[in-house]
Amino acid sequence: MSATVIIVALILAMGIMLVFLGLANSGRGSAITTRLERYTAGKPDVPSTTTVRPGVGIGGVLAQSVALARLNKIVEQRDFGANLARDIARADLKLKPGEFIGIWLGAVVGVPFLFLTVGVVFKPLQSPIALLLGALFGFWLPRWWLGHRRASRLNAFNKQLPDTITLIANALRAGSSFLQAIEMVVREAQPPITVEFGRVVREVNLGLAFDVALDNMVRRVRSDDLELMATAISIQHQVGGNLAEILDSIAFTIRERVRIKGEIRTLTAQQRMSGYVVAFLPIGLVGVLVVIAPKFMEPMFMNPPGIMDLPVGLILLIVAGIMMFIGFMIIRRIVSIEV
Repeated sequence: MSATVIIVALILAMGIMLVFLGLANSGRGSAITTRLERYTAGKPDVPSTTTVRPGVGIGGVLAQSVALARLNKIVEQRDFGANLARDIARADLKLKPGEFIGIWLGAVVGVPFLFLTVGVVFKPLQSPIALLLGALFGFWLPRWWLGHRRASRLNAFNKQLPDTITLIANALRAGSSFLQAIEMVVREAQPPITVEFGRVVREVNLGLAFDVALDNMVRRVRSDDLELMATAISIQHQVGGNLAEILDSIAFTIRERVRIKGEIRTLTAQQRMSGYVVAFLPIGLVGVLVVIAPKFMEPMFMNPPGIMDLPVGLILLIVAGIMMFIGFMIIRRIVSIEV
């Protein structure tokens, strides 16, 4: 199988996917529902038809593209599009699901194309297996980036949550209502706390029950600490009690959990560093050898001997890389302790 065949197959696969998305039964959503969702998300209402102004650049043309808007609408009405939109919102990315899918497909095609370009100098990168691995890497990279952004935002949210709960408790002691305390958090705190609590305020102002708005925030953020706070507030609304003292107890519990997590991270630092050494020391050693003795690694890429038009040395390097990745993930799993 030649490299040209693989590239043509990838382009055809992308075209078929776009055709199926275009032919799917998109249906028409309610304009009122769309505007309400945009309002609760804090986005301005935009007209359905836009015109491209001269001189706005490529980004402006893409933003005002009718075809891209239609693709976004089709994707958002599918189950996987709804899940992807929720992940994008949790990662705080200013992208629509259709735009992210476009980036995803571009990475799947772009990484093999980059391999072909670099393969002019480094011939093994033009082999079918290398191009297939490049396509798999391009498929994995955007999802990893999205997951990394989502985890970073969740970590920042959890770090700010204890101080936010204390601020709410103090506002309640000062005589404010719970909604007024939430509005104070929106004014005084920092993102991402302000973004999520601000959406709760907007949903309540639109007539949604406070418990439902709080549950919506828990579902968006997916934080165990926030779920603990929301559960305590819901129970207090049903049975009564001093909400300020309850929130102080929750804030103390969350701070203790954060402290214990920090201690565990300190105690497992050596094991985590061992995982990084296992994963990256061989790669660094190969880089040093290439710089010091450029011809030292040449026998690894000689063909023959070869398997499926690939040098045996390259196959061994791929297998070694896979084994190093497995070892790195096993070490990460061992040192990951839930609190």
